[in-house]
Amino acid sequence: MYAGKTFSDPLELMNFAARHVPGALKLSQEMAWPYRREDWEFAAMVGQGLVLERAGEVIGTAMWWNYGEAYASAGMIIVTASAQGGGYGSRLFDGLLEATGGRSVLLNSTDEGLTLYKRRGFTTWGTVHQRQGLLTVVVTPNARDGIRPATVSDLAAIQVFDGRATGMPRPSMVAALADVGDVVVIDKEGRIAGYAIARRFGRGYVVGPVAAENAEEARLLVLAQLATLHGQFVRIDVDAEHGLSDWLDSLGLERVSHATAMVKGQRPVSDRAARMFALANQSFG
Repeated sequence: MYAGKTFSDPLELMNFAARHVPGALKLSQEMAWPYRREDWEFAAMVGQGLVLERAGEVIGTAMWWNYGEAYASAGMIIVTASAQGGGYGSRLFDGLLEATGGRSVLLNSTDEGLTLYKRRGFTTWGTVHQRQGLLTVVVTPNARDGIRPATVSDLAAIQVFDGRATGMPRPSMVAALADVGDVVVIDKEGRIAGYAIARRFGRGYVVGPVAAENAEEARLLVLAQLATLHGQFVRIDVDAEHGLSDWLDSLGLERVSHATAMVKGQRPVSDRAARMFALANQSFG
């Protein structure tokens, strides 16, 4: 990571710290991204990142999250509009790639970011659909589907299942998400076969991660979470290829945007019997 590097304009590239949160929040508001201060604080707590600062003002951010020795995810990459076109995004992103220490890096790109990432060796492998809206449909889950609230003793099994579904070791991230969210699991005679987390985020709540052994069980997990969120604004970021996106239309969660899933290096491989259907958010992967 960077202890501080001064450019001739003059800019400083430095590690993201707690004092940068207000400036980072201002940047995301400029982009009309729905992050709250709490969302920035959580992202910084579970990850790390870089800031471009000019005379004490945050003009750019780039965050990343460490998933073991082989993988990382990147996101929350923003440069203020008045500084765009000056190579600042490249400086930030090159610094981020250096900080990740040769790990394979995953990210979800807007259309505007594709050129930068492709120039840095990223390749595309999928699409993420952002679904959201005010939940007005009354959801009544089936009480006999094996889904129950998670307990503290389930955490280790949830972390193992997440690793199988993502192909990456993410125990710290899963523990942090579980600590701030409500967790439900699929319990098959004492075996955890899926989980879903709902937590405060952005304009309301986000449902994700959602990991399961098949799409039907992923839908049951989503319904179990939505049953507690009637009347709330809900967001779900789903993998386009797994079939949940169109189904969410029936619940009034409209597709509002998409992101291109990209990787630099080797894409992690999930266990065939466990898959990730919805993301915690597009930055965490």
